[in-house]
Amino acid sequence: MEELNQLVIKVDDFLWGYLLVFLLVGVGIFLTIRMRGIQVFGFRHGVRLTRGKYDCDQHAGDLSHFQALATALSATVGVGNIAGVAIAIRHGGPGALFWMWVTAAVGMATKFTCCTLAVKYRVQNPDGTVSGGPMYYIERGLGPQWKWLAVAFAFFGATASFGVGCMAQAGEMARAALSLAKWEAPAGSFNYPGMIIGLAVAVLTGAVIIGGIKRIGKFASLLVPFMSIFYILAALAIMAMNWNRLPGAVALVFSDAFTGTAATGGFMGSTFMLAMQWGVRRGLFSNESGLGSAPIAHATARTPYPVREGYVALLEPFIDTILICSMTGIVIILSGAWTEPGEIGGADLTAHAFTIGLAPIHSFAEKIQLGRLLVTAGITLFAFSTAISWSYYGDRCVSYLLGLKAVTAYRFVFCFFLAIGATIKIDLVWNLSDIMNGMMALPNLIALVLLSGVVWRELSEYRTKIPEFDRLAASPGAECKGN
Repeated sequence: MEELNQLVIKVDDFLWGYLLVFLLVGVGIFLTIRMRGIQVFGFRHGVRLTRGKYDCDQHAGDLSHFQALATALSATVGVGNIAGVAIAIRHGGPGALFWMWVTAAVGMATKFTCCTLAVKYRVQNPDGTVSGGPMYYIERGLGPQWKWLAVAFAFFGATASFGVGCMAQAGEMARAALSLAKWEAPAGSFNYPGMIIGLAVAVLTGAVIIGGIKRIGKFASLLVPFMSIFYILAALAIMAMNWNRLPGAVALVFSDAFTGTAATGGFMGSTFMLAMQWGVRRGLFSNESGLGSAPIAHATARTPYPVREGYVALLEPFIDTILICSMTGIVIILSGAWTEPGEIGGADLTAHAFTIGLAPIHSFAEKIQLGRLLVTAGITLFAFSTAISWSYYGDRCVSYLLGLKAVTAYRFVFCFFLAIGATIKIDLVWNLSDIMNGMMALPNLIALVLLSGVVWRELSEYRTKIPEFDRLAASPGAECKGN
């Protein structure tokens, strides 16, 4: 098993070391130029759409703009926002956080493009729901001769859903909960507490996903704002308690982004290239720009104009990376936890940073393990929401490959693997998932470049109508009557 894991790590390092990093960022820069800086000039309109300014229940689709965004965010805002940021800073120094921001900025154009295509080329199912995503815009946008590429995306998407969206999330929830309880399974014994946690997660997840995308959308629209605000407020409270360290921490992010970080304490030092590589890599993992997963959720939005959901989708990397990942990163940097010696990393490093940050109320925080409790709550909420949305991504990929009749069976299998994932060591699962995610990205990036002209034409036509839409938005119901 160890030999297999080492082989998987080598393949993973090849894909994510430089190849996909340059491809994803390169395509993001290309689309930023192609769409004339849409992430800057379209941000305000995206916010207006998300607030429901142009919503109409009569439009085709299953979810409102906000529900579609919440569903995509519930998958995107995950363990990577807690553990991934810690890994980036531990290996690349504080400057890695700056490169995560850069990745999010160019990723906003990528999200705009792929989610516009997802709505444009979506299909209506016999049961009245809609399905969309890269597999559909590859086949319908590029033509039947590209169906093999669409099938490849759907296969890797379905496979990845059992890894990064299922077993890995259950494993992280179980590990965080058992670590909080200070329980460790004796060598060679079965992880019964993990199984109990896994079964509970499987039952709760099943209760949500069995209702399909409409129930998932309603659930996500409630859970995502709550969990995001909870985590942001917890981090802001720690920053407020350590306000005197905050300017220095922010300054380190910018200074070390281009110069690297000298060795200090237990930190071995990093170069400019290491800061950029780790920041870009973990940023892409966090906001999933270019992977092709989020368009599957955004394709369900109720809208007559594909570009509208593109505007909404471009907010996603901003919320995920520039807001939530920054909370984790700044707390880790100002606490100094990243410089301490030892092998601590990932979510454990974040929990340690939160504990240090709570020093002004140390006696109380230590007594109830407040730092670890906050991080465990964050991991549980983020991982649970990720599993729910990834189950939908997987069932759309399965329905594309095998038809709607296979979806119910897929959902039961997904819940079964949730229970299993909470009982096993998940290093191999994470590494395999990284490869599957990378293989999803390759077909999607090809399609985004080839179909970028279609999106530009849609955008150019839509922009001429925005003043008219703004006037209609002032009269409730006028949008439905006029469009």
